[in-house]
Amino acid sequence: MLNKCLAVCVFSCLFCFSLIAQEKDSTKINLPKEVIIDSTIVISKPIDALAPARAAFYSALLPGLGQAYNKKYWKIPIVLGAIGTGVYFYTTNNKEYNRYRDAYKSRLAGFKNDEFYFDANGNQLQDPRVTTEGLERGQQFYRRNKDLSILITVGLYALNIIDANVDAHLMQYNIDENLTLTPHYQLNEIDGKGQTGLTLNFKF
Repeated sequence: MLNKCLAVCVFSCLFCFSLIAQEKDSTKINLPKEVIIDSTIVISKPIDALAPARAAFYSALLPGLGQAYNKKYWKIPIVLGAIGTGVYFYTTNNKEYNRYRDAYKSRLAGFKNDEFYFDANGNQLQDPRVTTEGLERGQQFYRRNKDLSILITVGLYALNIIDANVDAHLMQYNIDENLTLTPHYQLNEIDGKGQTGLTLNFKF
């Protein structure tokens, strides 16, 4: 009786091992020769660490050249127009300041032949169109406008350099769909209250 039980156990174990071996063999046989994974590989452009510095240098060399380097051609007329306007106002105020200053110096020297002693037809006047005190006020007014114009022009020139530098940085910023940050709204089924949050998805 014991020999029969032992024989049955041994036979059962051998039968199980044979089934496992057959499953492994069948798995090997049923595997396809090639495994194809459906995926998309996106090759991003290499980051040029010197691009922002190069764009800033070009804009410092010639306003608008950094924007052309970044291929933002529509910004070139804006940059040139803004800086050109600042230069125009500086030139105009400087010219008016020199007029009033020259007339004031002539008055102090005792002359009465500056441009404000003549009318529009070139006839000399007994009393000047602008008094000496008016010449002083005019110099102060145009000097202040001249200084303000040059400050604004320098500020626009610096802004042109900063814009080119920041644009070059942003052009290399990775904004593909593999990395997304989206807000979401979810209704809690237990208490019936809404829940808001942010979801960060990163796809490999």
